Amino acid sequence: MSLPAAPYPAIQTLSERMAEQVRQKITQGEFAPGQRLSEQALSESLGISRNTLREVFRMLTKDGLVKHTPNRGVFVAVPSIASIIDIYRVRRLIECQALSQAYPRHPAKKKMREAVETALRCRAGNDWVGAGTANMAFHMAIVELADSERLNLMFAQVLAELRLAFGLLRDAEFLHAPYVDMNMKILELAEAGNFPDAAAALNEYLVHSERIVLAVYARHISEAGWES
Repeated sequence: MSLPAAPYPAIQTLSERMAEQVRQKITQGEFAPGQRLSEQALSESLGISRNTLREVFRMLTKDGLVKHTPNRGVFVAVPSIASIIDIYRVRRLIECQALSQAYPRHPAKKKMREAVETALRCRAGNDWVGAGTANMAFHMAIVELADSERLNLMFAQVLAELRLAFGLLRDAEFLHAPYVDMNMKILELAEAGNFPDAAAALNEYLVHSERIVLAVYARHISEAGWES
């Protein structure tokens, strides 16, 4: 399942379009935290020059998604504990508010339904990476309930950082399996028009998810010897 692309500004440079493509690849779990990015391979796959790719890397470095190490190259960023805590703080502020104040007939609810159904199919097929991507789409749809292009653009970056945090967990099933049913519960409450309870359920969900990610992060960051 592909994530919906973040809304583009009216005029966008080639570098900006390519940065969005790489951001989408990160959000979909195609790149792992700490992975070295080959200039040659990535420039060829994107169909751009190395000079353009370096500008893309500059943008993504500013976003905190990649890190340049002198004499070694460019690597996918490894989220710090502080950044994970901040990501979840932002998620609770944006997602819960968007859900609690949603318009009952908002079309983004259909996207929420599509994401949940995709996750159910992925679970049945034991495709946990796909389930993770469907989960990203579900939460992007929640933010779209707010009808704010600025929030959509900002949250697309948050999702990319979140997928990097998820990438620290080696057991994708352990990470994503519980949230397929949790997303379904939130969806059912929203479809019934019970947005306050849906927002409350989402808040509990996010608190639970944050605890899991931080607990596993603390263990794996030590084992891998990454710097936080």
